[in-house]
Amino acid sequence: MSGSFNLFAFQIYPYIALAVLFIGSWVRYDRAMYTWRTGSSQMLSSRGMRIGSNMFHLGILAILGGHLVGLLTPHSLYEHVITAPQKQLLAMVAGGIFGVVCLVGLVILLVRRLFNPRVRATGTTGDTVVLVLLLAQLLLGLYSIVLSTQHMDGSVMIMLGEWAQHIVTFRGGAAEFIAGVHWVYKAHVLLGMTLILIAPFTRLVHIWSIPVSYLWRPYQVVRRRQATLRYGARN
Repeated sequence: MSGSFNLFAFQIYPYIALAVLFIGSWVRYDRAMYTWRTGSSQMLSSRGMRIGSNMFHLGILAILGGHLVGLLTPHSLYEHVITAPQKQLLAMVAGGIFGVVCLVGLVILLVRRLFNPRVRATGTTGDTVVLVLLLAQLLLGLYSIVLSTQHMDGSVMIMLGEWAQHIVTFRGGAAEFIAGVHWVYKAHVLLGMTLILIAPFTRLVHIWSIPVSYLWRPYQVVRRRQATLRYGARN
């Protein structure tokens, strides 16, 4: 890949994707609030929905959390507790486990979307495209774990972390850290940025609507009618 492509893809494109994510999400919430939903098809057919959805969401949340912590934590903060090779091994094992869990759930959801007549008839092309892109991204991530076995020193992981930290802190030179890594890592990063870019225009926008308030909301109180009131109403 040329230097100009690397500069655009890994220094400029991330900011375009993030800007579209934040501005596009705000505009959609302001202009089309009632489209801010997942478009669940469980009422049409519950077969495979529960297990597929639960496995997918468990896997994807664990993967996203691992990426955020792993990429955005500076090496200097954890090097006295865990070495770079140990951190890479931990990331490979955890990423592999949750990646397979997410893959199984995603395949169930995609098969359901493609081959269940009721779900397919009420779905949109965008719903299917999102699932296919997520599948491609997940397969790239799992393949990158295989590639990581060829360099267990943690060097590539550190370079990817430096790239991410330079991006979020608005520093130049981020593309230099990722220019020399394997194309699979580059494709994984580019597709991840693309998913961020399209999120405001697809069902992925519901990532903002994590129901955290459900953890402390009060229980719903349901009272039975008193027998005396029923008899009094009849009289």
